[in-house]
Amino acid sequence: MNSLIRSTARCLWSGAAVYLPRRADGRVWSGSARFLCAAADIQKDLGEMVKKDKVVVFMKGTPAQPMCGFSNAVVQILRMHGVDHYAAYNVLDDQDLRQGVKDFSNWPTIPQVYFNGEFVGGCDILLQMHQNGDLVEELKKLGISSALLNAEKESK
Repeated sequence: MNSLIRSTARCLWSGAAVYLPRRADGRVWSGSARFLCAAADIQKDLGEMVKKDKVVVFMKGTPAQPMCGFSNAVVQILRMHGVDHYAAYNVLDDQDLRQGVKDFSNWPTIPQVYFNGEFVGGCDILLQMHQNGDLVEELKKLGISSALLNAEKESK
């Protein structure tokens, strides 16, 4: 019985939420996260998590309430491009997730952005891609038409 309790205690709530486009009343839909169990399984779980959605962000806080400037910048860049549907995982809710994602990507900082299961980078990389136009092209590969591209077409 004690081993069952100990193994159950190792299961950690990841604090993840999936954010979907705004509803007509302006609120954002969100869905509950899942459990991450045992440190050895975190890497496997992370591999599944980054492939579950086209765009995945591991951040401090949530898109509705980022808890650091770099996470806020990533949210704002995605918002400018009209990327409203993405999975966002709050690493502040789970220290194992926070360290696990750093180990998984071999990247020491948060936030971390993934497109179609591939690690893109952090805030600095996403900002650079936004500034040089590469983000529009990468989003197009995901089947996402950038709102900035659409706004440019409408202004002509």
